[in-house]
Amino acid sequence: MFSFFNTMLESFFANQSHDIYVYLFLGLLIFVETGLVIFPFLPGDSILFLAGSLIALYPGHINIWLLIFVLSTVAFLANTLNYEIGRLFGKEITKSKKLSKLLKPQYLEDAKKFFEKHGSWAIFLGRFMPIIRTVIPFTAGGSLMPYRKFLIFNYLGGLSWVSVATLAGYFLGGIPFVKAHFEIIMLGIILVSFIPAILTGIKQILKNRQHSS
Repeated sequence: MFSFFNTMLESFFANQSHDIYVYLFLGLLIFVETGLVIFPFLPGDSILFLAGSLIALYPGHINIWLLIFVLSTVAFLANTLNYEIGRLFGKEITKSKKLSKLLKPQYLEDAKKFFEKHGSWAIFLGRFMPIIRTVIPFTAGGSLMPYRKFLIFNYLGGLSWVSVATLAGYFLGGIPFVKAHFEIIMLGIILVSFIPAILTGIKQILKNRQHSS
């Protein structure tokens, strides 16, 4: 999946007449991953890093600060929609057999524990964790977290996540070693970003085994 996004995004950057498609493509991807609760598996971190790297590799036609502003706004609006989905339809979605195949009960359980552990800061911290990033605003809406408090942490989290991931790609993308080993580095970032989710899954498996023994 990532190689497909990589190829498409690089083709947009290589052609300066396609600048608008960069904003539309990235905005749509970020909105779908963080706004629609049934798509937690999309590689948002890696795509933002890739976008920053491509801005460094193809300078002169995409303004990184404008891109960060646009994508931060999209991330904020998407999470707000996700919160509203959780508030209005949370119970129906979790009870639906069809939707539960996409929104796994384990995802909801992990997000609930993360939310209980970190409180309001879970909205901010969850931005940097795959899967949790998508499910935590849904959980916040379902638990009726105060709307004003959610908006504050939602805004700070979206801006920080987009800025850190994009600027990391921008400043590291111009390094010769990164250019020469770009695909390997991107795969490494993807794997590292999934470590928290993997560790959580392992802990849950061990916990289930202890209860069954």
